[in-house]
Amino acid sequence: MQLPSGSRPPSPPPISSDCIEIAGLLSGSPSLLVPRGGGPSLSPAVLGLLVWTLIAGTEYFRVPAFGWVMFVAVFYWVLTVFFLIIYITMTYTRIPQVPWTTVGLCFNGSAFALYLSAAIVDASSVSLERDSHNFNSWAASSFFAFLVTICYAGNTYFSFVAWRSRTIQ
Repeated sequence: MQLPSGSRPPSPPPISSDCIEIAGLLSGSPSLLVPRGGGPSLSPAVLGLLVWTLIAGTEYFRVPAFGWVMFVAVFYWVLTVFFLIIYITMTYTRIPQVPWTTVGLCFNGSAFALYLSAAIVDASSVSLERDSHNFNSWAASSFFAFLVTICYAGNTYFSFVAWRSRTIQ
């Protein structure tokens, strides 16, 4: 279909902010890696899932230190998924009594501290055995544990900025 010369094509309808948010979720935009405004991001959930599934697929019970890593990884994975569901469904708008910026800051700060300790324990517990499957899985879980730690450090920073801007007002 050709338009007459000098005429312009019709402009598209305005895009709502909800569509932009959904498009950002589907396109894998950087906002999923680093949250804006203190909201949760998807990357700790995905990387945390990798951490505990890589360990769970081995005979981790032979090394007691992996019990701590599994506890931290599963505990914070469940909480991260829980907060993601609250954020995506916008349930936090229906419960205004909860100081969500403070909750986010406490959650991300504790996740950063405990994941840092778990990543260090994970890395120091990796040892070469006869079974290379355990070694490879434990080494990969150690790598991903440090990536999750970095994600939670970024989330903690942005949660602090959001918390600070809310408390100043």
